[in-house]
Amino acid sequence: MKTLSIFLSLVLSFSAYSQIDFTVSGMIFNPGTDSVFISQFFGTHYKDLIGATITKDGNFEIKGSLDNPDYYVLRLKNQHINLIIRDNSAIKIYGDGQNLSSFVNIVNSDESNNMYKYVTQLNDWNAKSDSAMAVIKADPAKSEEINRAMGQEYQKFQGIHKAFIARNPNSPALYAALGSIDLSKDFATYESIVKQLKASFGDSPTIISLDKNYQVLKAQRYANDNLAPGKPAPDFEELRTDGETTMKLSDLRGQIVLLDFWASWCGPCRRENPTVVKLYDKYKDDGFTVMSVSLDKDRAKWLAAIERDKLSWPNHVSDLKGWASAAPKKYGVSGIPFTVLIDRDGKIIATKLRGMELTNELARIFEK
Repeated sequence: MKTLSIFLSLVLSFSAYSQIDFTVSGMIFNPGTDSVFISQFFGTHYKDLIGATITKDGNFEIKGSLDNPDYYVLRLKNQHINLIIRDNSAIKIYGDGQNLSSFVNIVNSDESNNMYKYVTQLNDWNAKSDSAMAVIKADPAKSEEINRAMGQEYQKFQGIHKAFIARNPNSPALYAALGSIDLSKDFATYESIVKQLKASFGDSPTIISLDKNYQVLKAQRYANDNLAPGKPAPDFEELRTDGETTMKLSDLRGQIVLLDFWASWCGPCRRENPTVVKLYDKYKDDGFTVMSVSLDKDRAKWLAAIERDKLSWPNHVSDLKGWASAAPKKYGVSGIPFTVLIDRDGKIIATKLRGMELTNELARIFEK
């Protein structure tokens, strides 16, 4: 259990929070041993906590107390199954002792069973990935062919990964998905899962430790993110539509400002404009305005789009340098539409709000 094992190995020594009683029983045919244990796994070794004998027929029952509700493993020699054990858990396990990673049924713990099924699929993906890397290492000439095929396999696994997250809201089973998330690209999903785990299994030492790590990562991201909520929106000065006069973002201090990076040639931007127009008309008398920064190069097309889409607010600016424009560079804009919602003091409320998200946020601000 490659990836999940890495996560479960992070369980550290904690003082007892709330001792729990549990039972794990069932039948494992072809066990290959006469003992089975509830253990913790630390990546390279196990710490056995409670054990029991397996009968000749494969039946077993482990009954006792543990220091905390948490993630544990059922160990059979050098194999294990990941389990979520709570107070009064009465989990039954039926499986093949020769292949616990593929042939197991977990009863009376849907969260453990769902986690097991996901980890099985995760293991399949890891095996394919390792195999592909081995082929490329042996014959670099096959790298393009292998990478193309693995790209398709990766998309399939991403579908499985996203479906697992969607189908297990507020479940401790979501812990298994954390190892498949690239924090540099999808911190929002990681953050969402950590919050769900804290809400659903917050007395688990593993989740307590995870939450502490998350808080550290969140603080680091905030320190490194110039557009983090609560930080001052970077000020800039840009030319208005007449090509002669300028305005600054800070000129709008005292109002709620939607800083909107767009262009006349941007289809998604144009499709979003009716929503922005509607919200401007609804809240402009309450102190809401829009500052539109265009990435156009053609002045005539820019002005025509403003008129055609009825963008009636007065704050339209552009240096007509397209992607080389100064303001988008200052905000790290790599795709449009890109929005920044700014409060009356010039501090960032949120970024990338569109459609219903923008509608809901403005309703929260103006319809308290």
